[in-house]
Amino acid sequence: MTLSADQRTQLKVQKAILQVEDHLVTWIQDALDQTNYGDLEESQFRNLVRVADTTESPEVIKNFLRYQVGRDKKWGRGNNSLAEKIIQNIDSDIRQAAQKIADECETNLKPIWIELIRRYLGYGARHLKYLRDGK
Repeated sequence: MTLSADQRTQLKVQKAILQVEDHLVTWIQDALDQTNYGDLEESQFRNLVRVADTTESPEVIKNFLRYQVGRDKKWGRGNNSLAEKIIQNIDSDIRQAAQKIADECETNLKPIWIELIRRYLGYGARHLKYLRDGK
């Protein structure tokens, strides 16, 4: 069976995404380890993961996170907050990684960016569980 050009591109994209997973894990662990936030519960972080899973828009994800910051202090406040660090990572490191993959694979940025954000946040939920219950 011969793969179509689109299938070959998708395989190339998936392989490239796997190559940046270590960075995604490190970025979210650093965000959780090095920023200020309150008594953030795993369920609240999972709500952010669910939003990411149900949208194709990085802006919707950031909007939801800002909404959560407005509701209570569990995500932190100010420039050294967890919320701000996650938004910075989405806009800088994650976007740059996605752009590199999109350029190399000659495909659209947005689906790759969303996939990387989803993985990043999923790894964050795991690390938060460790920080809350594993230490």
